[in-house]
Amino acid sequence: MNPMSTQTLSATSAALLDSAAPSAAVQEQAGVPSQRTARQFNLLRWFSRLGLASIAVIGALLAVILSHFMQREILNHDAELTSQFVASIVEAQISHASIASGISLSQILDDRTDLTKLGVEPQVARGVRVQFYDHLRLLKDVLLAEVIAPDHTIIWSNNRSVVGTREPASERLDDAFAAHGLATMHYVGSTPAERETLFLRQPDKLYVENFVPLKDRQNGVAMLVKIYKEPSSLVRAIHFGYLLVWSGVALSAVLLYLALLWGIRRADALLQVQRERLVEMEALCVIGEMSAAVAHGIRNPLAAIRSSAELSLDGDLASARRNSANIIIQIDRLGKWVRDLLVFSRPLLGENQKLDLAQLAEETLHCFSTQLDQKRVACEFVRPPAEFPCVIGNFALASQTLAILVSNAIEAMPGGGLLRLEIHATDLPSSVRLDVVDQGTGMSAAELDLVFKPYYTTKHNGLGLGMALAKRIMERFGGAIHLQSRKDVGTRASLFFKVA
Repeated sequence: MNPMSTQTLSATSAALLDSAAPSAAVQEQAGVPSQRTARQFNLLRWFSRLGLASIAVIGALLAVILSHFMQREILNHDAELTSQFVASIVEAQISHASIASGISLSQILDDRTDLTKLGVEPQVARGVRVQFYDHLRLLKDVLLAEVIAPDHTIIWSNNRSVVGTREPASERLDDAFAAHGLATMHYVGSTPAERETLFLRQPDKLYVENFVPLKDRQNGVAMLVKIYKEPSSLVRAIHFGYLLVWSGVALSAVLLYLALLWGIRRADALLQVQRERLVEMEALCVIGEMSAAVAHGIRNPLAAIRSSAELSLDGDLASARRNSANIIIQIDRLGKWVRDLLVFSRPLLGENQKLDLAQLAEETLHCFSTQLDQKRVACEFVRPPAEFPCVIGNFALASQTLAILVSNAIEAMPGGGLLRLEIHATDLPSSVRLDVVDQGTGMSAAELDLVFKPYYTTKHNGLGLGMALAKRIMERFGGAIHLQSRKDVGTRASLFFKVA
């Protein structure tokens, strides 16, 4: 081999290795996730948004629950204290009035009660009532106080206009009479209500409604003391509690978010490093596979070229011609392998366009007419029954794909056979199928699983890049390639194209 040929081969090998570098375009079209494609999902950005939103929602719900619980507990505790205060007043009035042990204060408070049957003097009963009602009137923060009989009649109120009237029936009032002696509290708030017109003064903020039961000697509810209060000191405590709860939750949420964000940043940085190492390893694997394929493919032709050159030195003119022809054949084989490697490793160029599958099939078969005759392969092109729409593709790349399938089909029938091309509609209205059917040696299930793997081949002089390149080209068109094969029966290769 002359120096010019050596330089040419060296330049081609350098271009081959350069083209194997893991550029984004090559990796994306080869089906390998490139660094740019992998970074389309930004873990840090998505966590910063979703994490902040989730922590904010959870923190707000927690703050609302804690605030509501704190307010209910404070107001319920105040209702208990009011009930205990009223109960202590009742006990004090009974003891000071020297009333018989079988008589309860609730019986004396109702002026409709027949005192002669109870054996209580009217003046004593009147004094007990006045003192008890004065205690209720002087309670702190009271907006309206009422004493209600079991028949819902208001027997006393600090607003005299409602005395003798009936309390409007309500579920809260019924629940209070059925509470078995327990004080109950109902949060009313600051929303204007019909009852507010009876208040001695209008509340500035929220107010609550308390029901305090007055028990009889059988421990049942004989009377109800209904008190509307505006607990100003409790309101301030509740507002301060709100401030503490929301501040604490907000601070905890911020600290939790920052801690998680720091962890995600560290994890994202580690992922970036691992991703870069993975890309480098993939590039090294590609270069290693290509180098092994080149070394394996070039070794035998170089040995044949050397042998032919040595024989040419010692042989006659006819032998020299024959050996020179062999050298040309081997060099052509090397050139074809190098071209296949370059085509496979470089980006697929060319814009997609409308493609006529019938024209594509006819021109491809015309290119293989000589080879079909030499291999004694009969060719049959089954046209579609009706005019088919154009598909999406690139004529040069689609021709290369179909040429790969036709060439494989011819090589699979060394003793001749029938090659058939068919165009069919598919179950999907936006898809068309082009089939290449042969009667060759076929493939086993294990071979079918590996047929699209780069550098896998069952041919003695092949590199195993044809089917991998065909798959890449069809994926570029938005289509697919599918193989069906049976050993010693034949193979059906189907190209699926999208309708333009």
